[in-house]
Parts: sequence; structure tokens; C-alpha cells
Amino acid sequence: METMAAPDEPGNQVPAGDDPGRRMPAGGKPGPHAPAGGGPGLQVPAGGETAQTLDRGLRLLHLVADASAGLTVTEAAHRLGIGRAAVYRLVGALTGHGMLRRGGDGRLRLGVGVLHLARRAQPLLAEGALPALRRLAEQTGATAHLTVVEGGEGVALAVVEPSWTSFHVAYRPGARHPLERGAAGRAVLAGRAGHAGPVSTAGELQAGAYGVAAPVLGVPGLEASVGVISLAPLPVDTVGPQVTTAARTIAAALS
Repeated sequence: METMAAPDEPGNQVPAGDDPGRRMPAGGKPGPHAPAGGGPGLQVPAGGETAQTLDRGLRLLHLVADASAGLTVTEAAHRLGIGRAAVYRLVGALTGHGMLRRGGDGRLRLGVGVLHLARRAQPLLAEGALPALRRLAEQTGATAHLTVVEGGEGVALAVVEPSWTSFHVAYRPGARHPLERGAAGRAVLAGRAGHAGPVSTAGELQAGAYGVAAPVLGVPGLEASVGVISLAPLPVDTVGPQVTTAARTIAAALS
């Protein structure tokens, strides 16, 4: 049977598939969770144990995602409230699926498998946001967009241009920008601080362009904002509530 040992705990070897609560007691009698005949059935965890392992794995992914400098196994074990050996088992499975990776410093970071899942989910996010974005673009006469956070930057995921204006901003889906510049990124930062109201900027991403945006709140695992861009100043007292309503509508559609 394959064994795994924590490097900082010499001799602390735990069988990769073992669970102390399911070992055969001395005397050869099966434990309360083991089938009477023993054998291969001992390798199959109960449904509750499987759900607990899945929950721990997902919590570990969230912890690593929130740690910009990565996590050590010891730190992860402390935050999860489990032993290092259990964390090593989770890391082994998640690394095998590309969800986690261990850097040269031994710290845990997200793997490319998470990015693959995120990219597969993006079309679904865009589809859910399009009705509200179309309505917002027609109401304001400005180019409406859904911006999501990816790799510490804002990325325009979905863009809708108004149909009745002679001139409007052409905003390319996939365009990236720092969160500290432009209404879309600033709205995301405001959302992190718990502020749901609109944010307005002028000329931060492009000279002569004006923006108003509001954060999309209440969607687990998603950091995003909804906004509009125009070649003329936007009246925040009227456009702000429209943008905020669109952000809430999209949050409800994606929840």
C-alpha cells in the first residue's frame, strides 16, 4: 500500500487510503463501520465520510485561492482543523486533477485546472448577464459591460452596445485593466469593502471616456461589476441607480 509522510514529521507515515476510524480492531473482529466479511469492503468509505472529504477539499481550494502568497501544509491544516497527514491526502488528489500545485518553496497555490473550469463557466456567466446588459445599454445610450476579476485584473466578459445612438464606445470583450483604474475595477474594490453603490470615473482608462459601474454582490465565488462607458459625461444621479439595478438583476440571475 502506498504511504505518504509529511516532510516535517519524520516517521509520521499514514497509508494513503487509510482512515483510523475504519481500521480492523485487535482480535480480527470488524469495527462498527466494516462489513462482517472484511475484505475489499474496508476500502470503501461511507457516504458521510466521502461528503466530509469533498467538503474539506473544497474548503482547501478556497483557502488557497484567498492566500495570495500561497499556503503551507501546516497553515492549511491549522485553518481546516485537521492533521497534516489528512491535508497531504487532499493535496495529492487535488494536485492530480490540476486544481492545486506546490511551488519550489513548498507552498500550495491554485493549479491550471481551476483556470480551465473558470473559462468553461465564463460563457454561462455572460449568457446570464446579457438581458440586463441589453436593457442597461438601451436605457443609458452607453456601452454596457460585465467585468470579472481574473488574475488580479478586471476582464470584460460581456459587452453590449446601444442600438439607437450615432456614436458610442467600442469596448472589446477580453480587454484587461488594473482594478485600481476605471469605474469597473474601482466598483469591484468598493464591493470588497461592502459598498454596493455606483462608482464613476473620467478618463482613467482612455482619455475622453466616462464610466459608471456598480459591484455584483452575493454570488459565491464571483467578483464582478456591471457598468457603462460613454464618450460624454454620465449623470450619476440617473445612470447610477440604473447600473446598480442591473448589477442586482445579474446577481439574482447568477445566484
